[in-house]
Amino acid sequence: MLLLEVKNVSKKFGDTTVLKNINFNLNEGEVLGVLGRSGAGKSVLLHMLRGMEGYEPTTGQIIYHVSVCPRCDHVDVPSMVGKKCNCGKEYILKSVDFWNQNEFIYPLKKKIAIMLQRTFALYGERTVGENIMESLTSAGYDGKEATESALSLIKMVKLEHRVAHISRDLSGGEKQRVVLARQIAKNPVIFLADEPTGTLDPKTAKFVHSALTETVIKHKIAMIITSHWHEVIEELSQKALWLESGEVKMFGESKEVVSEFVKTIDSMRKFEDVELKDEILKIENVEKRYVSVDRGIVKAVDGIDISVKEKEIFGLVGISGAGKTTLSKIIAAVLPSSKGTYEFRLGDEWIDMTKVGPAFRGRAKRYVGMLFQEYSLYPHRTILYNLTESIGLEMPGEFAKMKAEHTLVSVGFGEKEAENMLEKYPNELSVGEKHRVALAQVLIREPHLVLLDEPTGTMDPITRNQVAESIQKSRSELEQTYIIVSHDMDFVLNVCDRAALMRGGKIVKMGKPDEIIKILSQEEKEEMLSN
Repeated sequence: MLLLEVKNVSKKFGDTTVLKNINFNLNEGEVLGVLGRSGAGKSVLLHMLRGMEGYEPTTGQIIYHVSVCPRCDHVDVPSMVGKKCNCGKEYILKSVDFWNQNEFIYPLKKKIAIMLQRTFALYGERTVGENIMESLTSAGYDGKEATESALSLIKMVKLEHRVAHISRDLSGGEKQRVVLARQIAKNPVIFLADEPTGTLDPKTAKFVHSALTETVIKHKIAMIITSHWHEVIEELSQKALWLESGEVKMFGESKEVVSEFVKTIDSMRKFEDVELKDEILKIENVEKRYVSVDRGIVKAVDGIDISVKEKEIFGLVGISGAGKTTLSKIIAAVLPSSKGTYEFRLGDEWIDMTKVGPAFRGRAKRYVGMLFQEYSLYPHRTILYNLTESIGLEMPGEFAKMKAEHTLVSVGFGEKEAENMLEKYPNELSVGEKHRVALAQVLIREPHLVLLDEPTGTMDPITRNQVAESIQKSRSELEQTYIIVSHDMDFVLNVCDRAALMRGGKIVKMGKPDEIIKILSQEEKEEMLSN
């Protein structure tokens, strides 16, 4: 039965058109995949279907066809028409003009499930079990019914071994599975998944895709999913919608649409070697020890030796738990080491980073920038504000604007594009554009070294190429030095001059990225290589 109609929908942010004349239908239990490069309008479309504030269509209609209980306003799928609600009244069919009427909007929104990229939406201080129980309670379950449903959901997403874990301490893949269980607890009429595995390594992503199949597709819940992995769209969906610059490029059977889309994807561009300068940091025999109740003394970083040259792009690679995040935090002066030496060069002077105080670590720390995987921009402030006032950049307005434009150009925007970008807001940008703005936010502080944490997590192949070019361009124009922490070995192979492979807190191999690939274990290949 027909569940959703999208009719002639367009959306503008200011003078910028992000969606133009979008039309498609979705039946109950059907899965639609949405393809398109970063900036095509995929996320805007899903936010609009969810009813998020500020995403109302400029023109056109979104109509949900659902069954509604006239007594208690409970909303369900259209096939429930004529059947009895829990309150005893029969469901009737309603066509809800989602953005143009008030009746039934609130109960309908409660039945629309969504998983967003980069957003886990969990109660961080509560356990996995408590998070799922809370969602069931909000959906109207209580007592034994709620407990039985919670147990069923926990088994469904295969988290029996994490029931008592505090949610903030889970891995990214585990958090996404908790989010999935919480959303399924709503007994939704439709499930919207916006890059649900974008921040995950390939191995963990496959696990979450499997969980989506078990919890959504096999239960015949209608789903619209976006993904930068076209294989996912082909595997999970029956139909596909290809968006390009906000317009429908193609709509039809998923295999046919994916086949045409793949033809437009270029292989990753190769970059020429550049001449490196002198060493900028030296680390010798560095350790980081923790005390665990269960395991005693744990060495998260164990006897590391690294030196990085100015203008070098250095990769730090390894599977989850290898120690690369801990080491990167030591380099960024976020964590102190337990043992060893760490020196950072400012001009001609070497600074001892193991010593605290304004003459040592405090002095050098401001010259080390870090872009975290979960970066954020102020959503209700312009890009100019995000690049200047929000980070305390103190200089006259015109100088700040000039510097902001120059930095945006250095990460790959054209001069006119950079000028126009300054008055835009983050929600008007694509994922790739936001990432480059976030990188500009780090670079505008004029650091000597930048650490990037999983810079390609949520990106389609085209956007990955853009980010690779922004890193190379800023290296060239700003003489920037990078350390890239990543499980994306394909990206490291393309972008980095050298890389270090970590296992169990140790560096087992350092050299050219193509040398690292040759010694990867089967587990590392599954987690770090896309094919």
